[in-house]
Amino acid sequence: MHNCYPFVNYPLPYSYAEMEPYIDIQTMYLHHAKHLQAYIDKLNDTLSEYPLWQKVPLEKMLTDIERLPKEISESIRHNGGGVFNHQFFFANILNAGMEPTGNLLEQMVRQYGSVESFFEIWKKEALAVFGSGYLWLTCDSAGSLQIFSTANQDTPLSLHQKPLVVIDVWEHAYYLKFKNVRAAYIDNWWQVINWERAERLYTEE
Repeated sequence: MHNCYPFVNYPLPYSYAEMEPYIDIQTMYLHHAKHLQAYIDKLNDTLSEYPLWQKVPLEKMLTDIERLPKEISESIRHNGGGVFNHQFFFANILNAGMEPTGNLLEQMVRQYGSVESFFEIWKKEALAVFGSGYLWLTCDSAGSLQIFSTANQDTPLSLHQKPLVVIDVWEHAYYLKFKNVRAAYIDNWWQVINWERAERLYTEE
């Protein structure tokens, strides 16, 4: 997938309806076609007069954000982060009844005791995210897992953590179906995690 300027809002590999009944079709449409598109438009606009940075992959810019020109660094952090986070979120879900497997499952059990214990911690942390942000499952170079949140559109990339799983807890990700009941959204989101992708990300070099 093309990951440099000009950025494109590619169609999802599934229909907006395919996350039903866990995530409603209208939320999927607005989240992808409107919210993500707005971040893409602003990111392209920011980079339109910076040809040298147009050639740099988004992940590289977000990892080394301190190297960006000062006049565009905040926009890249916010709008570029919005593009990366949303693209990761949409790739992170698949309504296929999956469960954690393989090396990731082994490490999850090693660190948290069980998948059920992991989810209890995960849900508590997701509920505790103040305002708008994300909760991530990441790993370091040694394969150790970490659960932590990022505010607004910050990413784990600048912390040199490899993202594996993410839940978007901005209200636009769940408010149409779940209103202010974030807990119900978290429970439903848990049903559509693409654990095959998470395992692939965990095991790849």
